[in-house]
Amino acid sequence: MAPTTPAGDSWRPLGLVLVAALGFSGALAYGSLRVRTPHRPETAHAERPIQVADGGFVSSDTCRACHPGQYASWHRSYHRTMTAVATPTSVLASFDRVRVDQVNGRPMFLERRGDELWAEIDEPDWDGQGDAPPRIRRQVVLTTGSHHQQIYWYATGHGRLLGQLPAIQLAAERRWVPRRSAVMHPPDVPLVSESGSWNGICVQCHTTNGRPEFSTPFGAENLFVQTIDTRAVEFGIACESCHGPANEHVAANRSPLRRYGLHLTRTPDPTIVEPRRLDVHRSSEVCGQCHGLWEYYDEAAERQANSEGLPYRPGDQLTKTRFIVQPTLNLDSPTLKRLLKEDPNFVSDIFWKDGMVRATGREYNGLIDSPCYKNAVEGARTLSCMSCHAMHKPSGDPRALDSWADDQLKSEALGNDACLQCHGSLRDTVTAHTRHRADSVGSSCYNCHMPHTTYGLLKTIRSHQINSPSVQATLDTGRPNACNLCHLDKTLEWTSRYLDQWYRIPPPPALGSDERSVAASILVLFRGDAGQRAIIAQALGWAPAQQTAGTDWMAPFLSLLLTDPYDAVRYIAGRSLKTLPGYESFPYDFVASPDQRIVMRRRALDAWRDGGSAPGHRGEAALLFNPDGTFIAEQVTRLSAQRNNRRVFYRE
Repeated sequence: MAPTTPAGDSWRPLGLVLVAALGFSGALAYGSLRVRTPHRPETAHAERPIQVADGGFVSSDTCRACHPGQYASWHRSYHRTMTAVATPTSVLASFDRVRVDQVNGRPMFLERRGDELWAEIDEPDWDGQGDAPPRIRRQVVLTTGSHHQQIYWYATGHGRLLGQLPAIQLAAERRWVPRRSAVMHPPDVPLVSESGSWNGICVQCHTTNGRPEFSTPFGAENLFVQTIDTRAVEFGIACESCHGPANEHVAANRSPLRRYGLHLTRTPDPTIVEPRRLDVHRSSEVCGQCHGLWEYYDEAAERQANSEGLPYRPGDQLTKTRFIVQPTLNLDSPTLKRLLKEDPNFVSDIFWKDGMVRATGREYNGLIDSPCYKNAVEGARTLSCMSCHAMHKPSGDPRALDSWADDQLKSEALGNDACLQCHGSLRDTVTAHTRHRADSVGSSCYNCHMPHTTYGLLKTIRSHQINSPSVQATLDTGRPNACNLCHLDKTLEWTSRYLDQWYRIPPPPALGSDERSVAASILVLFRGDAGQRAIIAQALGWAPAQQTAGTDWMAPFLSLLLTDPYDAVRYIAGRSLKTLPGYESFPYDFVASPDQRIVMRRRALDAWRDGGSAPGHRGEAALLFNPDGTFIAEQVTRLSAQRNNRRVFYRE
């Protein structure tokens, strides 16, 4: 039974009750609660998923003895902290008698009892009986994430089933926000309970060899009548996620003669998988097992993974045990047809119309559709995850571990050398190829061929499908192109003209009047769906784009997004607004009440008008400005009425 206590409507931290009742002696008693909670063996935790090294796995602690350097870099990585037992040292948020109001319901109360973390919340699995959901107190037992956000899971009291707190912690700001505000979620769609999501979904990629162990398939029936015994070899993405089960390796290398023999002869050890030694396809699949969108082929495969863990092991062919979603190749497959029947938006909420990924976490799907991967004929010139990324900080990398851990990029992959390792002929002709100064952002391979058109975790990231800018693709898919994500003040006609002149990329047969006369970024901001608006909101806060297009015209457009119906769009717009001169300390809260957000939008616009109204862009019709710097009102009204209000729910 999970450690829970009854909760009334009025919650008071235990320490305050004791102090009020017992005076000074009560204060001492409260202080005693902060001592370390006695250690319990892992298997004694019946209230949460547990870590059990079995099935040939040994856990990272065993690897540490012989591989201390690799262990140290992994230990600092965000792979390790993807899932962790909730303790005072593992959580980003404070649990010291905290009240959290912004939770889409009645306030959440948090407290610490020794080393235990507790929360009082509205019951998310309320059956609707009564006037309001009952209050429950539950122990927070696991966390997910620590890089950008941290999610908290509590013991429900039903076996190892976990529920999710209604608010999450934003890492950079150290603030709580409602769960729905941290994802791209339609504002008119009610939230559903996340109970069981960690057990049935997160465990597959956020642990090492996780096993959901539901008595019947997750989602097939009421969770609270199922038997749930979720466990994993190790929480987080650990050594054996990438190198495979290591029991045989450990046993074989107890012999020092064998170890030194392999070292001196540089002979690969057949008892363990070294991803760098695999061919480029197999090595990328090691990453693709988590950084890809896949599905079970059938229910039998789901049942096997449920009880035994996913059958894939590093070095295997990933598609033998999983269906990899590629709309450009398998849209008509029975598996994808089944998925679309169950959810008609399955593809459109993850991919652009041409099959390019638009939701983060599916980098592998983008890689395998890239010409540098699928059209390559030489292994040494085939793009792979390891062309740019290093799972352990290389010995010659001068950066601090914290810097390396941010994206786990090789130091040589921070710039154009990532591409020049294959496209070496361009090294001395960069300017001739890009038509931009060699030291400018316009000569960055990444900026032109991997623009920020993928969304997730309240930001955009680079597309991992290599392609070239195309106005036709923008028209066909709605995806902003690389040129206009930097030249935010230019039209699609302007971009089309230069792509034709410089690269002989044919212009579209016919561009509409707006595409010829209004900046492409402004068209997306007014007419795009929530995902598209988020991309432009992020671009308006991107320093290279600000340097290229200027910033004196941006504030009024960002101010319009401060009242966007999507929380995620508002958050990004507010963050970008604060990068503009004069707005660094602008008071804006994206989860404030609608009336407060309207006031903040007006203040942002007034501040821009008081500052001179786009002095460098007066009269620029492409930015919808009159000669006096005011908006062309009829244009703004007309374009605003064309917004794509389709529901957008990214599966991040």
